[in-house]
Amino acid sequence: MSKPSLSLREINKIKNLRKTGHTLSEIKNITKRSNGTIWKYIENVSVLPKYQEIWKAKRGGSKAKSNNEWKEAKIKASNIVKHIGFSEKMLILSCLYWGEGNKTELNLINSDPSMVRVVIACLKDLGIKDDELKISLRLFESIDRKKAISFWLCTLSLPKGTIQKIDVIPGKKIGKLEYGMCRLRVKKGGKYFKLIISMINLIKSSV
Repeated sequence: MSKPSLSLREINKIKNLRKTGHTLSEIKNITKRSNGTIWKYIENVSVLPKYQEIWKAKRGGSKAKSNNEWKEAKIKASNIVKHIGFSEKMLILSCLYWGEGNKTELNLINSDPSMVRVVIACLKDLGIKDDELKISLRLFESIDRKKAISFWLCTLSLPKGTIQKIDVIPGKKIGKLEYGMCRLRVKKGGKYFKLIISMINLIKSSV
């Protein structure tokens, strides 16, 4: 059951805690309310001048803690992922395709260039050549077509002419899709599709 709405007294308490230099996590621990609820009332509340130094010290400490956690995470990641060989690449390909690929034919569309690049690299390890790749782009009409083509070819390390089709989406909404979406297919990719789906099914039954 969700908590009842905040009373005026509790709202004022949250605001006063902010004014006296309390962090979001500190206020959460005191009030037992969610981050979203608290932020709703402290977003436009300024910390009083006499508490500014304390507030800045806490923010700096929080940032330092986050940086240290990132450093530790990178070290742990490098110890876990020491070598990516053929088998590892096939697992990566299977999992990415499992989440993002078409389940009836070898067909994948995504706006994340790094993800598409990794998929292509893994497909090439299966023996697929550049001239077997069929790339098409989906772009909002406000996106510069030449820039988008250049970006995808450069990012995916593909030769000119690989992009065979561009579909223009009406409207000027770009958001995070600065260079649109990339659709990847493989010529006569039936046997590769069957292999990828078989690897996905093997993962399903083995884990």
